[in-house]
Amino acid sequence: MSGRALVCARLGGPEDLELADVATPSPGPGEVVVAVSHVGLNFHDTLIIAGTHVVRPEPPFSPGSEYAGTVVAVGAGVTSVRPGDRVAGNEEYGCARDAVLVRADRVTKVPGHVTDRQAAAILVAYSTAYHALVQRAGLRAGETLAVLGAAGGVGSAAVDVGNLLGARVIAGASTPERAESARLHGAHETFSYGDAGSAKAAIKELTGGAGADVVFDPVGGAVAESAVRAVAWGGRYLVIGFASGGIPRVGLNIPLVKGASVVGVFWGEFVRRDRAAHERNLREIFDWAAAGRLRHHVHDVLPLDQGPRALRELADGRVRGKLLLRTGGPAG
Repeated sequence: MSGRALVCARLGGPEDLELADVATPSPGPGEVVVAVSHVGLNFHDTLIIAGTHVVRPEPPFSPGSEYAGTVVAVGAGVTSVRPGDRVAGNEEYGCARDAVLVRADRVTKVPGHVTDRQAAAILVAYSTAYHALVQRAGLRAGETLAVLGAAGGVGSAAVDVGNLLGARVIAGASTPERAESARLHGAHETFSYGDAGSAKAAIKELTGGAGADVVFDPVGGAVAESAVRAVAWGGRYLVIGFASGGIPRVGLNIPLVKGASVVGVFWGEFVRRDRAAHERNLREIFDWAAAGRLRHHVHDVLPLDQGPRALRELADGRVRGKLLLRTGGPAG
């Protein structure tokens, strides 16, 4: 049997991707094959296919780090799932295809009241935001959370999770229109940083000069160099990623005089090192989804063969919320 896969045959841009027929995999001991119905795309997929991400697979490979679908085959020794179970999972890459071969201990059963579309839309973004705000920042109810890149997938998830945790959320984005869209995810105040240096002034103004207790930053670059100066006394600055393409250079005198912490958030490594904690996080997130408490926004759902277009939209910053690919697998 065969299926389709979006393939990066050579490093480059989204337009260099190809749709190819590939053999359907067979599971070995401890492995499962999942018929994928939805694939969640993230900004880091554009970096992986360009060869500029910290994860650098050799071509050929498929982009896509999260998926939802149905187990169709299990290998020897697998008892945690069986064919017919609906599951979701994440890998560093390789998910943008009709069927994926993964380790059984890396899939999570999807509750019946959560759809495949929901699972694929929330898995990575919401798990990253939850891990960052709960395990890394220790965000407390009543604290002020400033989110940069708040119109993107992980940024909008951080706004939503911060609101659910009881924080006062102020959301920033590159334009007033993108910033205002963050209100849909529960932001109390918004600001834009068209001029990267304006982030500090905006956060200070919205906090009465005190600064934000926690800053969630997936943007990096000049915006980070400004916003880190707006952390409150004893605050935490969360380094999520560098969507702007620039790695900021921040003087260590800033956290010193503020009694503040600069905290790295490497969600993928956290999942590898503490799968049990990740599963607990995900159960709460799925419970929120089932109760209708999440405000996640799906920007669009495109067919698998439109993967290059989808990743170009991500690379160009035209996506608000989550972008999904739909395969030919059974939808849950």
